[in-house]
Amino acid sequence: MSQRTATGSLGKTLGVGAAAGALSYVVGYLVTYLWQASSVQERLESYNAIVEFLGGDPIPAWQAVGWLFYNAHGVAFTYPALGEGQASRNLIADGSAAMLLYLVPAVVLVLAGFVLARYANADDPSTGAKRGAAVAAGYVVLAVVGLFVFEYTAGGSAIHPEYVPGVLLAGVVYPAVFGAVGGVLGSVTAT
Repeated sequence: MSQRTATGSLGKTLGVGAAAGALSYVVGYLVTYLWQASSVQERLESYNAIVEFLGGDPIPAWQAVGWLFYNAHGVAFTYPALGEGQASRNLIADGSAAMLLYLVPAVVLVLAGFVLARYANADDPSTGAKRGAAVAAGYVVLAVVGLFVFEYTAGGSAIHPEYVPGVLLAGVVYPAVFGAVGGVLGSVTAT
């Protein structure tokens, strides 16, 4: 195989992997939103009523669901705490949200890795893992963007997913590991 063919194949794999990763991020968020938006909205009602009474902007449910989506990756969000400055919280880890939410990004990424391995005709686990892990190329971009999109700012304070774990854990580790697992599954089940 020529160098040009190998490079073109790698570029195509990364391009398809990036697209699959970006789509996985969006699908994972949408599943979380559809499942949890009404519950999140209900929890925010009393807080938002006070904020609106004081003339502030209420927290939109779609942003709070974003925090929950990052929580599903093991990433806490920071919020202003009286007398403490900033505090961190993971609603799933502390039992305030369904533990099954941890499965959302994992399952979506395994499926994406599986599809990528099948698309690339990966016929051995090593190749499948590499093809599946390519989802990280697109997932990390949206994971970084999401850190800022899901930031709520009021009165000089902000609530947002933690930045470093948001990039490393949600953006790199989760898609690389679960995408690779899906890729291995895709390669070993190929006929």
